[in-house]
Amino acid sequence: MHYNFIAIEGNIGSGKTSLAKMLGEDMKASLILEEFADNPFLPKFYKNPEKYAFPLELSFLAERYHQLKERLANTSLFSELIVSDYYIAKSMIFSRTNLSKDEYRLFQKMFEIMDANLPRPDLLVYLYKDIDLLQENIKKRGRHYEQKIPDDYLIKVQESYLNYIRQNAKMPVLVIDTNKLDFVENPQDYERLHYLLSQRYAPGMNHITA
Repeated sequence: MHYNFIAIEGNIGSGKTSLAKMLGEDMKASLILEEFADNPFLPKFYKNPEKYAFPLELSFLAERYHQLKERLANTSLFSELIVSDYYIAKSMIFSRTNLSKDEYRLFQKMFEIMDANLPRPDLLVYLYKDIDLLQENIKKRGRHYEQKIPDDYLIKVQESYLNYIRQNAKMPVLVIDTNKLDFVENPQDYERLHYLLSQRYAPGMNHITA
């Protein structure tokens, strides 16, 4: 493995946590998983986005920063493989989608202060999946507050991710089209992803149809 710190990203329902867990177990990696289950603003946001978007994004940013700062400070990036199911820039991507212009400008200033204190992943992986397949996965996992997420919202999130990667990627970013993969149920699909993650990539966007 050429990388010490791998972050897995993707839209809602793309399978990023599932893949991170599989890689963590397979590669004996230190695993960092986003802690969102107890966020009181998340169900409220899906019912009333305009009212709860700003406190939701602030709470997520604080939680992500605290978790990454604590975990990475206690882990050697030189001797231990770390796999995370998110990258701190996720906060910027979702805030760009969810916040008003004034809220976003304030949020961006806070994000830049925190981001400067965190190491970047050696490899960022983005799991691309079409909207209809994302909706299938969302329904399968059954989180009640996600069941009415509209397609338009998932499209905006997808576009925000890809725009951010194109404009800001200073590390290698591997964008994998996973529409024809089921790496949870099919071992061959997982091995294909494992192989892709073991290769070297140039900084910037590297797009692969798996």
